Amino acid sequence: MFSALGKFIKWLGDHFKGMLFLLILALVFMPNSSTPLKKANLQEIKLSGPIISADKILKEIEGAQKDKNIKGVLLNVNSPGGAVPPSIEIAYAIRKLQEKKPVIAYASGIMASGSYYASIYANRIIANPGSIVGSIGVIMESADVSGLMNTIGVKTQVVKQGTYKEAGTPTRQWTEAERKELETLTKDTYELFVSDVADARGLKVEDAKKYADAHIYSSKRAKSVGLIDAIGVKSDAETMLISEANVSNAVWKKKDKFESFMEELTTKSIFKVQNYFYGLKSSLF
Repeated sequence: MFSALGKFIKWLGDHFKGMLFLLILALVFMPNSSTPLKKANLQEIKLSGPIISADKILKEIEGAQKDKNIKGVLLNVNSPGGAVPPSIEIAYAIRKLQEKKPVIAYASGIMASGSYYASIYANRIIANPGSIVGSIGVIMESADVSGLMNTIGVKTQVVKQGTYKEAGTPTRQWTEAERKELETLTKDTYELFVSDVADARGLKVEDAKKYADAHIYSSKRAKSVGLIDAIGVKSDAETMLISEANVSNAVWKKKDKFESFMEELTTKSIFKVQNYFYGLKSSLF
């Protein structure tokens, strides 16, 4: 008997980590007895961290649009912005969504550049008193490492077709023609950004210097120039959505425990990278 007990204790020691992992999985997937029996009628979608890809959030938006039980969506934003195409994808998806059900965008931290673009077509935008809003602008930058390459004795060899094929290269200083080409590109993108903001927010394009021009606003100033509708905390945004959605008994859609756990883990990792690389520079746009 003692021999069998000893073997069991040894096996337990050898497999402790595996058993601990299984225990965590069991706790994650264990049903929550407090889960409401009524179907969810409101949904929160989070836009967090740099916008590199829109695939995940577009899937959530599409799901909310198709779900007949969902009567309204809270877009919770805390992002410094990101790449142009995915930011526009999200913006236009929100525009399509709010044609069927109300969307309230809430700036819980940073709603700047691409993440502001993504939010403009919400029915209303409310910002936390301490949030940062705006940075409506476009930036394109590249290092000039030619000095370093000369120091260490590295040269490039290029075969190209097309005058501007090397525009933006970091291996040498840009030519004047290349700089003008890139300036034209950023100008076109900026004009699209301003045009969409003006259209969505009921502002005048000719007044862009007041609300755009890459200004970074506090919530108070953002409201004064028309970029947001109200200042408040998350509970205020939720109350606003409940009113807009006209639901008498709000039931928020909950993600399963494992999905929430992985999302929280990913978000923490993203913000560590964000804080390391960007600091107060809220725009990647």
